Amino acid sequence: MSTTTVTPLTTADAETLVEAARTAAEAAGVTVSVTVLDAGGNLLAFRRDDRAVLISGETSTRKAYTALQLDAPTADLVDLVKPDGPFHSLPTALDRPLLFIAGGVPVHRDGRLIGALGIGGGAPDQDHGFATAALRALAS
Repeated sequence: MSTTTVTPLTTADAETLVEAARTAAEAAGVTVSVTVLDAGGNLLAFRRDDRAVLISGETSTRKAYTALQLDAPTADLVDLVKPDGPFHSLPTALDRPLLFIAGGVPVHRDGRLIGALGIGGGAPDQDHGFATAALRALAS
C-alpha cells in the first residue's frame, strides 16, 4: 500500500489566494474581506479592504469555515438550509460559526482537502466568483 503525501496549504499559497481574490474584486469595483484557512481550520491569511464593510471580515471567515467543514462551496449549500431543506436545522444545531451564503470554497490539492477560502463584501454571487477566480490563480 503506497501513500501519497499532499503538500499542505502554505502561507505563499494563502497570499496567492488573497491577492487573486482582491484583484478580481477590485476589477469589479467591489471592496471585500478575504479569509484563508488551512485544513485544520487555522487562519493562514486575512485581508479586509479599507472600505469594505466591517461585517465582511466575519462573513468571509464563516464562509471559509463552512466550506472547509462541509468540503463544499457555500454556494452549493444555500438551498439545503432553507425551511424545506435537509440541513434546515444545521446552522442552529451546532455551536459552530457556519454561514450558508455563497462566497466560501474548499481548496483541494491532488484530490485532498487542504483548506478553504472565504470572501465577504460583495453580493453572494460576486463573492463566489471572486473565490473561484482565486482558486484558478492558485491552480495555475
